[in-house]
Amino acid sequence: MSSAINNDHELEKSEHGLFGNESDHGSVASKHSETVPLTRAAPAQAPLAANPSHDAMKLLFGAGGIYLAFLYYGSLQEDVFNHVSDDGTSFKQAWFLQVLEAAANVVVGGLGLFYTGATKNIPQKFFVISGASQVSAKAFTSLSLAHGLSFPVATLAKSGKMAPVMAGQLVLGGASYTLREYLQVAAIIAGTAVLSLGKKKGGESTSTSLGLIFILLSLTMD
Repeated sequence: MSSAINNDHELEKSEHGLFGNESDHGSVASKHSETVPLTRAAPAQAPLAANPSHDAMKLLFGAGGIYLAFLYYGSLQEDVFNHVSDDGTSFKQAWFLQVLEAAANVVVGGLGLFYTGATKNIPQKFFVISGASQVSAKAFTSLSLAHGLSFPVATLAKSGKMAPVMAGQLVLGGASYTLREYLQVAAIIAGTAVLSLGKKKGGESTSTSLGLIFILLSLTMD
């Protein structure tokens, strides 16, 4: 009889050990869930929608600024080479004029570099080649005007510089263009020529052979 009571007492102790541990673990788990806050994933941000009207205004501002600046530049350049002093001499120092233009470019570029910062790892070699060819092209254009090339002929030649550039890309770069791109180039050349020559009413000077050679060299640099 005493052995049966002892067996029942041991069974109660074993059951208390099993279920008691489970309750203890449950309380720990509940405490752990109370102390650790639940985190929620941040909602994904939708991409910014494009603003067509804003982009169109930026395009008009940039393209309009380029055209106005170049038209004003051409007008000033024409005035410089058409000016004749009292003793009958005209301006011939085309390279001096080009040095002044390059210095102005350096000043503007320096200001932009100061306010916007430098770009790392840019290909300096290609920038040097491109800059030298651009300076040479503008200098040859000035030399053509200084040596008697009429301004309308120079304007027509420079307006059509996209054609030799495209031809160079076809021959040297292996590029290919669509019919639409050819028509776009033709429209740009025609529009620029008409706009630039619209103010010419007459009194055009005759073009010299040396002036034509210089304008051809300018197109080659382009």
